[in-house]
Amino acid sequence: MDYKKLIQDLISAVIKENGSDIHLTKDQYPVIRTQGALHYLEAMLKLSSEDMNGIVTEILTPEYKEEFLKNKEIDFSFETEIARFRGSCFFAQKSIGVSLRLIPKKIKTLKELNLPPILETFAQKQQGFFLVVGPMGHGKSTTLASMVEMINQTKAEHIVTIEDPVEYIFQKGKSIIDQREVKIDTKDFPTALKSVFRQDADVIMIGEMRGLETISAAVTAAETGHLVFSTLHTNNASQTIDRIIDVFPSEQQNQIKIQLAASLLGVFSQRLVPRISGGMIPAYELLINNNAVANLIREGRTFEISNVIETSSTSGMISLNKSLEELVRMGEITLENARKYSFNPRELKG
Repeated sequence: MDYKKLIQDLISAVIKENGSDIHLTKDQYPVIRTQGALHYLEAMLKLSSEDMNGIVTEILTPEYKEEFLKNKEIDFSFETEIARFRGSCFFAQKSIGVSLRLIPKKIKTLKELNLPPILETFAQKQQGFFLVVGPMGHGKSTTLASMVEMINQTKAEHIVTIEDPVEYIFQKGKSIIDQREVKIDTKDFPTALKSVFRQDADVIMIGEMRGLETISAAVTAAETGHLVFSTLHTNNASQTIDRIIDVFPSEQQNQIKIQLAASLLGVFSQRLVPRISGGMIPAYELLINNNAVANLIREGRTFEISNVIETSSTSGMISLNKSLEELVRMGEITLENARKYSFNPRELKG
């Protein structure tokens, strides 16, 4: 089989259907995800073990394939003339599996992504720590890329990104952008973050917060004059703050509460909800760190943060229910889906 042509056909299919992902598994038809649902490409042949090995050989460099076979899984980036992907190769029941997430070459603006304009204010800050959180596959990296691109186009800054793998590729704007990929350009996230203090960076984007060393270095960077953006796989603002604090040993938790209260700018949690007209649209929650929130963080009363968000819309905060209710009112999503994606569906106003 011509595996290069097969991959090109799959890329054409996912782009044509405005899809987001490609999934390849032994003894199955190729699958693409569109509008949040999986669709089997039954016009194509089912994939054999030989096919899966051929696909991996086509999309991985020889070095990456060797690492994959040794470690049984690998994350990587993959690019053709028409598309770029974040990929993962893995083994399941001794058979190879491949997942590819489409990364658009054009970085969309916040307006094009249907995100609130208030996010622009965080891109204009000189220092601090801003997190975009939510489940896997709900647009966190896209939101961060849009915010970083806003800085790139409007300010002369030195931006360093640390990613595994590099996703969006930033083009030359007013800023200098150095994109560092873990395993290729740097050993790991902690090593890259230690080095960034000697690289005269103004803005740091960390693809994902992983472990105590990374989180500690990120908070320190925000305290020492850097603007830091990152992501976490958490559901909402209060859970995000708890997750960060809980990573640290108990004897260090009071100190990290104080640091976080001082350096945190905000937490933006988002979900992609099926749109009535087709496609997906974001619903979101926004926590802005003000004096009241900082006091709650220092005192360990993060369970009260959701109430602060609900009652602080005049300060720019946005609760997920208010966001969902507005999307229902505008005819963008169904009430059924609003309830499905709400943290508190009983309190959702129809």
